[in-house]
Amino acid sequence: MTRRTGVRRLIGVALAAAVVPAAALVGRAFREPHDDMRDASGEDFEETYRGRHIRGTRGQVSMTSAHLGRKSGQRSGRWDVTVDGRPLHLMRRADGSYLSMVDHYQSYPTPLAATRGAVDELGDQMLRRPAR
Repeated sequence: MTRRTGVRRLIGVALAAAVVPAAALVGRAFREPHDDMRDASGEDFEETYRGRHIRGTRGQVSMTSAHLGRKSGQRSGRWDVTVDGRPLHLMRRADGSYLSMVDHYQSYPTPLAATRGAVDELGDQMLRRPAR
């Protein structure tokens, strides 16, 4: 093998190592886009995704919100989400997107999409139980 052939092979391996992870991220970002927007209207969701039971409901108005003028019984912007019955904390970002504590480097357009992203990141692992 000549030096030129060795350098070409090395460059090919380096390019493949750089392109494959980027392609995986792009593919993940475009998975099932029509389903992710299903809950854009703010409706509760419950489904089985990749063998995990995920459920999300809008939280009720807290006492603090009631003092600020919201009526009791109205729904707040907070989501109560569980994966296999264990709580998953979601946070809403300033731009209106959501992120989870499992996958906090990626933003998602809806709570359902954020929950699915967390399930993707968890793989076979389970969320920990809440502290008592």
